[in-house]
Amino acid sequence: MDADKHFMKLALKEAKKGWGLTSPNPMVGSVLVRNGIVLGKGYHHGAGLPHAEPNAIADANGNTSDATLYVTLEPCSTYGKTPPCTKAIIDANIKRVVIGCLDPNPKHAGQGLNILQNNGIQVQAGVLEEECSTLNEAFFHWITTGRPFVRLKMAMTLDGKIATESGDSKWITGEKARRVVQKLRQASDAIMVGGNTAVIDNPTLNVRIPKNWPRQPKRFVWTSKTQLPSHLDLASNQHGEPAKLVKPITNSQWLEFLETLGSQQIISLMIEGGGELAGCAIQANIVNRIDFFIAPKILGGKASRSVVGWNSPQFLAQAIPIKNWSVVKCGDDIHYSGLLDA
Repeated sequence: MDADKHFMKLALKEAKKGWGLTSPNPMVGSVLVRNGIVLGKGYHHGAGLPHAEPNAIADANGNTSDATLYVTLEPCSTYGKTPPCTKAIIDANIKRVVIGCLDPNPKHAGQGLNILQNNGIQVQAGVLEEECSTLNEAFFHWITTGRPFVRLKMAMTLDGKIATESGDSKWITGEKARRVVQKLRQASDAIMVGGNTAVIDNPTLNVRIPKNWPRQPKRFVWTSKTQLPSHLDLASNQHGEPAKLVKPITNSQWLEFLETLGSQQIISLMIEGGGELAGCAIQANIVNRIDFFIAPKILGGKASRSVVGWNSPQFLAQAIPIKNWSVVKCGDDIHYSGLLDA
């Protein structure tokens, strides 16, 4: 591994410290290096707080002249809640800047790079670009479309079942898989479940690990009913605001709903089932990523509930392909993740 990739990996490690805490801003990490020695590190802690670059510069305690700055995302070049990072870099007399990926915001894309170069700073972009882009896939989607990135998370048996005929579903997957789901919830601005799931499982849809997580997601129930039974957690404010009841079905209805969320700076929505909601969202072509957790169990039964319901296709050619997929073991379970062309 060459030096640039090595130090960009360190910057990515810094960026991930902001997991779930920076919305509606991206996660960004930065490392300041001279002659192979790390002088300072920093990451973006949250919206309105200093960005990763000035944090790394501050961590170097003034020892920044002629150093190389590694940053996972193109430095900002405009005044917002904080001054532009390009100014901090120039003022620190940094010699070279290595960028993971460019900012997709049309207002900023490439401008930071140009400003740095015009001030005599060497710039290299695209180091570990895919990894840096994937880290902020939700932010990139929101900033370019105005809609939140939609993740569909489902837990199922090996034969694609999410519950028995009666609705019993706890627990299909094991503890490690459920911990990964908690990690996904941390990064979600909003979570949605179907009405039947809300009634049968009585979920909280909150982040429970770690305790006292500071950014709990907004909660939605996909139902045509006007209110939930009062005993349900989603009907109370014990774990956040009571859930809002919505039921978009067609593509245009979903897009209208998502655009409303996007205008509220909700950049990520996670759908957690059940099968009818999963099927509707997929067929409406609004799901960006699936995260399917598959347990080594066979449930069987025609009436057992399937992971994806809704309308039945007539032809195999209607199957929806998954791209850029990955498979990771979670204890005894498998975590299959991939992108859809939404």
